[in-house]
Amino acid sequence: MPTETRTPRPLSDADAAELAERWHAVLPHQEAMGADLVERYREPWRRYHDVRHLLAVLRQVDALASDQDLFIVRLAAWFHDAIYDIPFRELTNEEGSARLALRELSRAGLEQEDLTQVARLVRMTADHVPGSRDPEGELLCDADLAVLAGSPEEYAAYVADVREEYADVADDDFFSARFEVLEPWVEGEIYRTGKGKLLTPAARANVAAEVRELAEHLGIEAPPAALEL
Repeated sequence: MPTETRTPRPLSDADAAELAERWHAVLPHQEAMGADLVERYREPWRRYHDVRHLLAVLRQVDALASDQDLFIVRLAAWFHDAIYDIPFRELTNEEGSARLALRELSRAGLEQEDLTQVARLVRMTADHVPGSRDPEGELLCDADLAVLAGSPEEYAAYVADVREEYADVADDDFFSARFEVLEPWVEGEIYRTGKGKLLTPAARANVAAEVRELAEHLGIEAPPAALEL
């Protein structure tokens, strides 16, 4: 985690009320658990993976959903970044978040099948590659990656927030890691839901632009496809 002193981003009354309402809708009578999750997303070192990201993903789950039961996906969205240590410790953040979900939701009395599915979806956000015939995985991954399809200004703010989260990481290491994550999406599949696929052109343009910048910083050639967008 960054060593400098930071304060949590402010949480507006409207956003706090929306989060409380959304949590009550998915798991009523577990207000303490929901409040704890919100506080986790308000940890001061978070700059992108914070409470705004949580709310954005929850909204995107609703926006991108088809005719399907959203109970498991919504729970997974709540927990998917509940643990976010920089750098992560013994466990990856996704594994830590999945284990937190298993522990807390087990105490709340969820059935084992539901527990297993929530944890599976949380772990999937490590690489955003759902298997075939996995509508729940496709939905959560698309919701988590919807930020890639923002306006150029929104995308720039997202990149700046991620960089600030990793302020203690040297530029070359950060740029190299970002390039490794983003380069496959210049041509590869980003979204898999029907509605999510409509976001692809905007996301691909943003990703290609960042990949070109990263390649310049790293002194390497950008992939040809990134030069065409």
